[in-house]
Amino acid sequence: MTTGLDNLSLPEAALRYAEFGYRVFPCIPGGKTPRTEHGFHDATADPAQVERWWSECPSANIGFATEGFLVLDVDPIEGHPNPWLTAERQLDLAAAPLQVTPRGGCQYLFRQPTGKAWRCTAGRLAPGVDTRADGGYIVVPPSVRPDGAYRWREMMALDVPPDHLPEPPAWLVDLLDTLAAGTPTLAQGANPGADGNVIPSGYRNSTLASLAGTMRRAGMGEAEILAAIRETNRSRCVPPLSEVEVQKIAASIARYAPDEVAVAVAENHWAQMTEAPEEPHDRPADPGPFPERLLAVPGFIHDVMQFTLATAFKPQPVLALGAAVALVGTLTGRKVADTYNTRTNVYCLGVCMSGGGKDRARQVNKEILFHAGLDRLAGPEGIASHAGLIAAVEKQPAILFQLDEIGRILKTIGEPNRAPHLYHIATVLMKLFTSSASVYIGDAYADTKRNKTVNQPHACLYGTTVPRSLYEGLTTESMTDGFLSRMLVFESSDPDPESQEPLVADIPKAVLDVARFWGDLRPAGNLSAENPRPLVVPCTDEAKAILADLERRARSERQSVSDTIATMWTRTTEKARKLALIHACSADHERPVVGEASARWAAELSEHLTRRMIFTAGLWVSETPFEARRKRVLRDIRQAEGGRLTRTQLYRKTKHLTSKEREDIVTSLLETGEIRPEKEETGGAPRVTYVAS
Repeated sequence: MTTGLDNLSLPEAALRYAEFGYRVFPCIPGGKTPRTEHGFHDATADPAQVERWWSECPSANIGFATEGFLVLDVDPIEGHPNPWLTAERQLDLAAAPLQVTPRGGCQYLFRQPTGKAWRCTAGRLAPGVDTRADGGYIVVPPSVRPDGAYRWREMMALDVPPDHLPEPPAWLVDLLDTLAAGTPTLAQGANPGADGNVIPSGYRNSTLASLAGTMRRAGMGEAEILAAIRETNRSRCVPPLSEVEVQKIAASIARYAPDEVAVAVAENHWAQMTEAPEEPHDRPADPGPFPERLLAVPGFIHDVMQFTLATAFKPQPVLALGAAVALVGTLTGRKVADTYNTRTNVYCLGVCMSGGGKDRARQVNKEILFHAGLDRLAGPEGIASHAGLIAAVEKQPAILFQLDEIGRILKTIGEPNRAPHLYHIATVLMKLFTSSASVYIGDAYADTKRNKTVNQPHACLYGTTVPRSLYEGLTTESMTDGFLSRMLVFESSDPDPESQEPLVADIPKAVLDVARFWGDLRPAGNLSAENPRPLVVPCTDEAKAILADLERRARSERQSVSDTIATMWTRTTEKARKLALIHACSADHERPVVGEASARWAAELSEHLTRRMIFTAGLWVSETPFEARRKRVLRDIRQAEGGRLTRTQLYRKTKHLTSKEREDIVTSLLETGEIRPEKEETGGAPRVTYVAS
C-alpha cells in the first residue's frame, strides 16, 4: 500500500485496510459518526463484511478502530503549528505512518507495546495533543469531510500490517504510562494555561477536570475547587464554558476521596463531562443563492419569463421562473407523462420581501390563461377549507391554485387547535400530489353525496409569501410528514431590486398559441376529461443516467442525516422527473423529449432547492422554546451586516430575553462554533464582537 491509497475509491480503500488486518467500519458520508449499530465496536477485518457495508453506502467514510494501537493526534493551535511538536520530536516520531487531517492535524500510528492497555486522552499531554488507543477510533484516507480530505503524508503512508507497525519512542511511552497512573503530566509536567496560555475549545473540560483533580488530591473541598477553576475558565478558556459546566466539573471531582482521584483520572469516570474531539457542526451547509444558469429554460418558459420581467415594476427572475414552471405544469396536466408515469403537477412557492415585486408573475399566469380561453384552469385565489379544496379539484381536475401570502396559511395549518378546518388542507394537498397518476378518494361521510372521488387529479400550486410568514409556519411535523418535501421553494435573489418603467404590452401571440395548443390537446380523444390517457414523453438513456445519479446522491444523503432531514430528500428525484418533463414540454411542445439538457437542469434545480430548504428550515424549525430563542439570536447575527454584531448591538436586538437566557444562548452558540468571538482593544474594556461562522 502506498500513498496511491488516497486515490482509491472509499470501498476499495476500506477493503485494502481489511486485507492488511486493520479493523474498519463505515462512518456517515462526509463525517465521522459511525453508521453501524454499535459504532466502532462493530469494526472488523472481515473482507466480506467490509464489502457488504460499502456496497450499501459506497460514499461512507472509513472508520479505523484503534484498540491495540496508539494514534498520536497533534492539532494546530489557533492556526499555527503546535509548539509541542518540536523538530526533535518529529524526528523521533518519523518511523510511524503519518496521516494529515482536513484541519491540518498530524496523526502518527503506532502499535501498543506488549503489556500496555492505554486509553484515549484529550489534551492531557499538551493543548492540541490527543491520543487514540483502546476504546477509540479515527477516520482514515481517502475519507473526506466538508472542510477537506484525509491523506497519508508522502513517504509515510500506511504500508505494513498491524504487527509491523513501530512502537512509540521511549519518552512517549513514559509520558503515557504516567498519564495512565493518574499523574498530571500535561506538556511534560505543565497544565495547559499554567503560564497564562489560552485553553482552546476541545480541551477546556479535560483541562479543568485535571486541575480540579490536583486540588482534590491536596484535600481541597468543592467550594475551593469551584472558585479556582471558575477563575481559570474566565481568564483562559476560549470561549469560557458555561457556569453550569464548571459547577459539574467541581461537583464530579469532589465526589472522590483525595486518595481515589488518581483512580478516577485513570478510569476517566467523568468521560461524559469532558469534551469530545470536535466534529464538523451538525448543521446543513448553505448552498448559496439561486444559480443564474438555472434561469435559462428554452421555449415557452423563456417567453413567459421575458414577458413577466419586461412588464414588472420590480423584476424578479427567480419568481418568474417558479410561476412559469407552475403554469406549464397546469397546462400539461393529465396530458403528458414520462416513462415512469410521472406527471407535471408541482407545488411552487415564490418567496420575496414585501414590496419586492412578488405579485407580477402570479398576475401574468392569470392573464395568459384568460386570454388563451383557459380561465377554467385558474382556481380560487383562496382556500377556506379542505372540503373547498377538494370541491374545486373535483370540478376542474387540472387546476392552478395561486395564493398570495401563503405563508400565513401554512402558519395556520401548523396550529391545528387554532383552525382545525385549515389544518387538514396540508393533508389533502399531500394526497392530491401523490394521486396524480391514479385516483383520489376522499373522506367517507354519512351523507354519501359528500364523498369525493377524482380520477387523476392534477392540482398545481403557485403561492407567494414574505420569508418570515413562511418560515415561522414551518414545524418539525411539516418536515417529517412529507408536506415540505413536496414543495419547490423559489427564493428571490434580490429582495428589493431596482424599479423600472414597466412595458405596457399585450401577451405575445407565440405564448398564447402554445397555451392554446395544450388547451386543445386531447390525447385520449373525447374521453380525455373522464378517463385521461396521457402522451408518454420518451426519456433518453443519458437523461435516465442523470436522474439515476441524482437518486443515488439523495439516497446517500438520507442515510447520513437525521430522520427529520432525511424526509426532505425523499422526493428530490420525483420532483426532478416532474421538472424534466416540464422542461421538455417547454422546449418543444409538439414533440417533447426528456433529453440530457432537460434532466441536467431538473436534477440541479431539484437538488439546489432541497439543500436550500433544509438549510433554511434548520435556521427556523425548533422543538423547544430554548432552541427557538437560540435560532432567533443566530439569525440576528447572520442577517446583520457582515454577519457580525457587537455585544452591545446583540443586547439591543435581544431585549426580549433575560440576561440569563441571553448568556446561555451565547454560550451555547460559542461552544458549538456557530459563532466566534473577536476582541478589539479600545483602551478600556475590550469590545467583543460575535461573528457568524
